[in-house]
Amino acid sequence: MLITNEEDALREHLSFTESSIPARISADPEAVENGLAKLVLSIIELIRRLLEKQALRRMDAGNLTEEEIERLGAALMKLEEKMAELKKVFGLEDEDLNLELGPIKTLE
Repeated sequence: MLITNEEDALREHLSFTESSIPARISADPEAVENGLAKLVLSIIELIRRLLEKQALRRMDAGNLTEEEIERLGAALMKLEEKMAELKKVFGLEDEDLNLELGPIKTLE
């Protein structure tokens, strides 16, 4: 079996990626820190919204006691407060945490 190196063909097939990949990756510590914070907070926000929707479904179905509803509500409020604090620390807004989910839609 003979393996050939067809660089030109490979470049042609991969040329679509050139516009989406930056020429350089920023090594600025502040930019890296903010980028990581944005990613982590976006994921936490996604999970928080999913938990909130699930809690509402369970409440509507009558699967939660009054005590469970109170505890769940308090936990979700505390998480939302912490998220607000962290967004303030890193200078992020709600719009910054809206994940683009491709053809599905955005997080909202």
